[in-house]
Amino acid sequence: GLGLPRENPAFDLRSCSYVLDPRTVAANDNMAAINAALMVDLTGQIASESVGATMLSGTGGLLEMVIGTLWSRGGRSITVLPSTLDEGKASRIVALLPEGTVVSVPRLLADVVVTEHGVARLLGKTMRERAEELINVAHPDFRRELKAAARRLLYP
Repeated sequence: GLGLPRENPAFDLRSCSYVLDPRTVAANDNMAAINAALMVDLTGQIASESVGATMLSGTGGLLEMVIGTLWSRGGRSITVLPSTLDEGKASRIVALLPEGTVVSVPRLLADVVVTEHGVARLLGKTMRERAEELINVAHPDFRRELKAAARRLLYP
C-alpha cells in the first residue's frame, strides 16, 4: 500500500481543468510559475508556441498560470529563455515578433523575464521602460541594434 499516488494521502491528483484554473493557482500565496519562451519582443509580448507561422509547441496552460500567479498574493510569473539561438547568431529578444507569431502572453501580463544576462522586471512598466529592461538582459552583441529599434519604434 501507499506506493501509488492515488493510494497515498500526501498526493492529491486533480484534472488539468482544476490545476490550471487561475483561481486554483491564485489560492496559493507567493505562487511562482517558471515557464520557458521562444522569444520576447521589446514591448514584452512573450511567444512560446510559434515563430512566425511555424508552430513549435502548444499552450500547455501557460496563460492560465501567468494569470493565476499575478492574482496570487505575492505571486510571480517568471519567463526564462536563452538570450540567443542558432549558436549566438540571432537574438531571442527581438524588436518585433515575426509576422504570424502567436503571442502566448500579452505584454500587459508579462512579469519577469530572465536570461543568462540578468532579470528584466516588466510588470506595470511603460513600453519604453520594458524595452530598456529587456535590452539590458539581451545578449551584448545585439543590444546596439535593439536600442536603435527601440528608438525607431517607441520614440517617434
